[in-house]
Amino acid sequence: MSGGKPSPNAIRFDLKIIASWIEPGSKVISLGCGDGDLLYHLKRHKKIIGCGIDHDENKVARCVERGLSVLQGDINEEVRDYPDDAFDYVVLSQTLQQIYDPSPLIKEMLRIGRKGIVSFPNFSHWKVRLQLLLTGYAPVTPQLPYEWYNTPNIRVITLQDFRKYARETGFHILQEAAINTHTHDKYGRIIRVLANLRATYGIFLISKHRS
Repeated sequence: MSGGKPSPNAIRFDLKIIASWIEPGSKVISLGCGDGDLLYHLKRHKKIIGCGIDHDENKVARCVERGLSVLQGDINEEVRDYPDDAFDYVVLSQTLQQIYDPSPLIKEMLRIGRKGIVSFPNFSHWKVRLQLLLTGYAPVTPQLPYEWYNTPNIRVITLQDFRKYARETGFHILQEAAINTHTHDKYGRIIRVLANLRATYGIFLISKHRS
């Protein structure tokens, strides 16, 4: 999908990929759900049973206005209150790079859900590499728009890093998509060649089991 002005109701391209992986009627929890765009889309188009957690009071209020069930709190703490296998999917979209201690959170995701979906900006994109090489400054891109002193991103993650982490930790990657986005991330395309160099985001479907 490309060209033209995006609809004000259009969700981000990475969220469209995530939504395509989720089966209709599933139980879904979105961690760091923001304004609830994914949950709202899934409720409308996939008839899921969904809820979310976010630390931002204003974003939680926006979710409630949209008829979503969203809790305000720290996702690292709140996930511990859910029983094993409470959900079919646990989604952590563009939040992993902001987590202080990601390993316990991923472990909790795969405890409370049969499958997890994780997405994050790819710090190995060629524009990031080129900026650092040519300028010597911390890169700033549309996907990483912050300066070093005000960024919420405390983890530098690449697609290769996450694959290696999965092998070392023991969870399984069931499916993955490397994407390149534009127009405020509303549009994009799948990257199949040199993904670690050319993709702006990585999306991974993960599980404790291979199937």
